Formats: sequence, structure tokens, C-alpha cells
Amino acid sequence: MPKTARDVPPPLELLCLKALWSLREGNVKEVQDVVGRTRPLAYTTIMTVLDRLVRKGRLTRHKKGRAFIYSPATSESAMRQVAVRELVDSFFEGSAESLMRFLAGTGEVVQPAARELVAEDTARIDTILL
Repeated sequence: MPKTARDVPPPLELLCLKALWSLREGNVKEVQDVVGRTRPLAYTTIMTVLDRLVRKGRLTRHKKGRAFIYSPATSESAMRQVAVRELVDSFFEGSAESLMRFLAGTGEVVQPAARELVAEDTARIDTILL
């Protein structure tokens, strides 16, 4: 069974995309400089990843002198929406509400009303224990 292409790029491609989102556009060397702050990679590796992103339609490029200048074809915000949608579809059966309940239950995201309920429960427990 053939694999389907994921909408969210793999980590190395995402790293190059993030570099270009911060630069707005750049050549291979400029992307390599930004990526190299967190993960030193060879010039040819960055060039290969950027070429792959162009073929996938995630980047555009135009020739300036002897170098290609790369630009993101999609915004960071749009990519975040795609990533969250993939997460919701994959792990929460397409329900954003299920994701929110999960996050609220783990304490990562707690609505103000939920904080008050937790405080009331804690106060009741303290009273009962005294």
C-alpha cells in the first residue's frame, strides 16, 4: 500500500521553512546560516531540502545572478492550521472539542472558570481534612 504525502513537513523541511519565514526570502547560504544556529548542516543538505520543498510546492524560487532565491509559498500561520488539523484528525477523531478537553485535563490549557472550580475543590478538601 503506497504512503500518502503528509501535509505537515518532516522536521528538517520544517526547520528550513522556519528559516525562510524569518528571512522572508533567501538563498541557500542564508538559510544555512539561520538553520546552523540550532543544527549545523552542510550547504548541499540545505540545497537538497530546499529543492525538495520547491518540488512539493511549499517554496517558490527565482534566479538572481547565479543563485536561486527561495520564498515560502505558504505562511507560518497556514502551516500551523494544517498541523493542528492533522493532530485533531489523527488523535481526536476530528473533534477540536476533544482536543480542548484533553488539554484542559492535563493542565496545559485551563480556562479561567476551570481554575475557579479547581480552587473550590481544593478549599473543600482542605476543610474536610481539618
